[in-house]
Amino acid sequence: MLEMFKGLFVEEEGQGMTEYGLILGLIAVAVIAALTLLGTNISDLFNDLKGKIPGGTADGGTI
Repeated sequence: MLEMFKGLFVEEEGQGMTEYGLILGLIAVAVIAALTLLGTNISDLFNDLKGKIPGGTADGGTI
């Protein structure tokens, strides 16, 4: 039984997956924050470009 408890502290198989999970979580938070802060600017940019395309509608209607 003592060997089993020693094995829990020596083996680090899940450490790499945990680190990748944390990195992925931080990237997801950064992407969500960027989209939240820049979302309206990006939307306005696309609407402006859409209005300049022949046949496009700037109000988001169907083409």
